[in-house]
Amino acid sequence: MSTTTERPNPIHQGRNIKRFREMLGLKQEALAIELGEDWSQKRVSLLEAKETIDPDILSEVAKALKVSEEAIKNFDGEMAVNVISNTFHQHAFINSAGTFNINPVEKWLEVLEENKKLYERLLASEQEKVELLKSTLKHKQ
Repeated sequence: MSTTTERPNPIHQGRNIKRFREMLGLKQEALAIELGEDWSQKRVSLLEAKETIDPDILSEVAKALKVSEEAIKNFDGEMAVNVISNTFHQHAFINSAGTFNINPVEKWLEVLEENKKLYERLLASEQEKVELLKSTLKHKQ
């Protein structure tokens, strides 16, 4: 029996770089640009495939992603999913006023109704302009 606390599945640092990059909405090309002219999309792709990353490169990538090196070294997606699934459940979003229940269809219908009212006001305004122009033309003739 081992006395070390090694994880059964070691953390894949390259995959973590990919996760952070995707969370930030960056493409590999954008990260390559942030890292400098020695980098390309292909090099970023190869980096993301590596299980362990050279500490100097890891530091450079962490700065470009604006995350700590430790975050890249220690982020475990399975543990994050477990924390989220154990923390958020059906009552997680209840406040003193009750459950937040926003129906997107209801909101969409409200916006459509508001647009309808705006178009009706715009139409009425345009009709007033037409009547004003007609009366101006009659007075000139």
